[in-house]
This record gives sequence, structure tokens and C-alpha cells, in this order.
Amino acid sequence: MDIRQKASLFAISAATVLAGSKFLAGGVSGSMAVTSSGLDSLLDVFMSGINFLAIKKAAEPADDVHQYGHYKIEDLAAVGQSLVIIFSGSTIIYKAVRKFLGSEAIAYTGLDLGVMLLSLIFSVLISRVLTNVARRTDSKPLRADALHYTSDLYSNFGAIAAICLSYYTGKVFFDLLFAVIVGVIILLSAGRILWEGFSGLMDARIPEDMEKEIERVIDVMPYPYAGYHKLRTRISGSKWYADFHLLACRRASIDEAHDLSQKVELELNRMHRSLDVTIHIEPCPGECELTDETCLVRRGKPFRFLPA
Repeated sequence: MDIRQKASLFAISAATVLAGSKFLAGGVSGSMAVTSSGLDSLLDVFMSGINFLAIKKAAEPADDVHQYGHYKIEDLAAVGQSLVIIFSGSTIIYKAVRKFLGSEAIAYTGLDLGVMLLSLIFSVLISRVLTNVARRTDSKPLRADALHYTSDLYSNFGAIAAICLSYYTGKVFFDLLFAVIVGVIILLSAGRILWEGFSGLMDARIPEDMEKEIERVIDVMPYPYAGYHKLRTRISGSKWYADFHLLACRRASIDEAHDLSQKVELELNRMHRSLDVTIHIEPCPGECELTDETCLVRRGKPFRFLPA
């Protein structure tokens, strides 16, 4: 079991404890703010479970049917999670409004506040663990999970504020207000996760700053490097792909050109370990006398390919 799966199991365990505690406290007091936060934690369990399965499947090696691996299952998991989150956020808002209009009584207890404070601490811990692992492994499901647990911080703050304000003012409006705020935060988080998931499924390009870093790495290669063109990139789950045409001096041997491509690939993999690189070697189209003295490449001036 790798570090990503361990982080996901940790999130599942912590969210399960929190969900049970919140439902217990919310059931005793009748608070929709606490109960809505409990529903959010229950969804955390569900989503972290999906993440665990997706991460486990994505880690499987390529096979005869899926020759490029199983990385897109991470994007599918992100899309599925976001749709569930959208449903839960809408449900929270609907139930809060209905309960407020029905003028149902809310009797807050010390248990409510204690559970929400505990939830706040757990949310900070889970979010930090998932964020750190996501950064180290470039895992999209863990990044999505970390984002959702971060939104839980706002949810917990809102529930605590609702408990305190409603208790001291005697007005249940604050319970409605913060339950709606929690619902909106959940919907916004879901929209971001949904967009990232669809982007991966549609083979969106990698971030522009990373593309520029790839270009920088390529452009400082020594002889027989002569330039590059047709750079394309895409994202599939936690895997990044790049392919381009690498120009080599036409006087270079096959071995020299191959060594150049290997050096480029090695440097790019050092830059981003999840980057899969495909390189097509082409001879330099530069017009020169092709001698050691006049070759533009040997003089340290790579040929710049100008697209038509």
C-alpha cells in the first residue's frame, strides 16, 4: 500500500468518526447547521472511499486493453464526487430553508459545540495530511479530497458561529444562515472539482507555467540540439504527457541524436516525475555548409523553427 492509499484510509477513518458524532449531536439538539455538517462528513467518507479505489486502480500497470495505464479513472472519480457534492449541497440548503419556514424549535446543547470544535481540529489535520501527500505525489483525487476538507473548515466555523449566536440571541435565523452558507461553499467546491475532472477527461493541456519550464529545459540542450517544434501536452489523472519534435544537427550520427533525446527525457523527468515524454527526432532544416566551422548548432546558435 503506497502513501496515497494510506492517506486516503486515514481520511476515511477520521471522517467516519466525525460523521457519527455530528449526527448524534444534531439529532439531540435538532440543529440543521450541525446535522448538515454531519451530512458533509458522511459524504467525505463516501468520497474518500471512491478516492481510495480510484488511486488503487490508477496505480495498476498498463495492460493489453489499457496500454496507456488507468490514470483517467482518477478524473472519473473526481467527476463522480463533484456530482454527489452538488446534490448534498443543494439538499442542505433545501432542508435548512424548510425547517426555518416550519419554525421548528432548536435546543442547543454543549454536545453540539464540543462536537463541532472536535470536527474543526480533525478537518485541519486531515486537510494538511492530504495536501502534503497530494503535493508529493501529484494525485488529483487527493487534491480534490484536500480541497473538500478545507471547505469543511468553513462549514465547521459556520456551525460553531450558528450555535453561539442562536444560543445567546434565541433566534434560529442564524442556524438557517450558516447552513445555507455551508451549502453554497459545498456547491462552489464541487464546481471546481467537476471542472478539473472534465478537463482531465478531455485531455486538457498542462499548466502554462509548466509548459514554459519544459521549453526552457529543452532549449538549453547542447550539441547536437538544433531546436524543437510541435510541442503538445495533456493531463490524464495524475499523469502528465508531452510530445514534440526534437531537431538535431544533420551531421550528427544516429547514436548522437538518440543520446540527445535521452538526455532531454531525463531532464524533463527530473523536473516532473509524473511526466511521460515522447520525442520524435528530425534533422535540422537549417541551410548551411554543414562543416564544424559553419554549422549554426556547433557555433551554439540553435535553429529556430518557424511554424507556417
